[in-house]
Amino acid sequence: KDCSNIFVCSSCMASEQHGRHKFVEVAEVFKTKKDDIKKDAKELENHISPTYEEIARDLENQLANLDGGYEKITTTMSKQGEQWHREIDIIINNMKTEIGEIKVKHKDILQKHLDEIKQIQSLIKQTLQAIRKIEKSTDVSLTTEYSSKIREFSKLPPKVKVTLPTFIAKPIDPENLYSLFGQITPLSTATEENVSSLNQHKTSVRELMDEPELVTTIHTGHEKLRSVTCLNDDKIWTSGKTNDIKCFNSKGSLLQTIQKQSGKFPGDIAVDSDGDLLYTSGATRTVNKVKNGQTEELIRLQGWTPGYLCVTSTGDLLVTMYSDDYTQSKVVRYLGTTEKQTIQFDDKGKPLYSGNAKLKCIRENRNRDICVADSEAGAVVVVNQDGKLRWRYTGHPSVTKNKPFKSQDITTDSQSHILTADSDNHCIHILDQNGQFLGYIDNCDLKGPTGLCVDINDNLFVCEFYKGNVKKIKYLK
Repeated sequence: KDCSNIFVCSSCMASEQHGRHKFVEVAEVFKTKKDDIKKDAKELENHISPTYEEIARDLENQLANLDGGYEKITTTMSKQGEQWHREIDIIINNMKTEIGEIKVKHKDILQKHLDEIKQIQSLIKQTLQAIRKIEKSTDVSLTTEYSSKIREFSKLPPKVKVTLPTFIAKPIDPENLYSLFGQITPLSTATEENVSSLNQHKTSVRELMDEPELVTTIHTGHEKLRSVTCLNDDKIWTSGKTNDIKCFNSKGSLLQTIQKQSGKFPGDIAVDSDGDLLYTSGATRTVNKVKNGQTEELIRLQGWTPGYLCVTSTGDLLVTMYSDDYTQSKVVRYLGTTEKQTIQFDDKGKPLYSGNAKLKCIRENRNRDICVADSEAGAVVVVNQDGKLRWRYTGHPSVTKNKPFKSQDITTDSQSHILTADSDNHCIHILDQNGQFLGYIDNCDLKGPTGLCVDINDNLFVCEFYKGNVKKIKYLK
């Protein structure tokens, strides 16, 4: 064993070279190796090989979609070109119309002066006729009454010359045109470790319980309890329509209270991977972090007010927000304090979320989907990590749940389930990651459920808005 597991005979075992070494029976080594080989075969067959197959399929799909992706880009370019042509045609037609109007004015000016000259010419002709008549006449009275008009006609009118307008064409700068037309982003290659894929099998499959169980009830003392968040049941953070944020343990004992500096209640609360508290403040338009009892400002918005937030599996921050005029809503992804992504419209340019200041709670699912509970729209809106709409859920037909579905909050679990609070119908809807309805949690005497969160052990925590209670519920087997 001390010599790299070499085989030795009985003579070697007694030799000075190996006399003090530890020896292992070949049969024992053989059995251990056989067990290792069996484990490796199982690991390769059940986990590593399927993971490589998944990676290969992903690459094959990327290759299969390559032509379509580039065709979309060139189509977009062509559409941009068509738009430019339309705009240029509009400009040319407007200029031609303007030239036509100038031409009419030009013609009117010349015609007016021509009419005046012709009128004078007519008077001159009449005067000549009168003079010739007098010349031939012997009438003394007619001759003596003659008054000369030469001085009047000698005052020639000004010569009118109207200059034609000119079109001054501006030089075309190809480089400037290129930048104005659009921009092609460089090819970006990102490689990600597939650790999560290899380790995914460690998350055991857990089925829904036939009857969820109420484990405990925490009396928070909040008026109008809205939000709850936690990593585990050691620290459960809660907030309502007051300016304090409270932290409880699983037994309901108050551990800490944080008073918000603005004096207004927080929009939402979340906990990052380090266990530090994050909260939004509509009054100051900020996202803040509480670390070691000190509050620091992470993000300050202009023209927008933050609503709800969540921390993603990669440590990014997702924040829902609405515009100052209450007409637009969007989701923004931050890396630290840097804006990375904005999600606001679908592929047809239509808003993904209702434009107002109503509740839009947000969570990231295990498959990286971004799930938003849009209460005013009465929908759960789910997009993938690139911001592309996957599906909408607008409730499930039920005889007993007869009030309109208005999703008050949303959370996800280790099984990629999506749970959303239906406050008016006093229940929780459970969906799979594709938006299929799986069932209700409606048996734990829930009254007006609002805020939701699931800890690392898949325990569900539910806020009761008017009662001020947080209920811990077990719903997975």
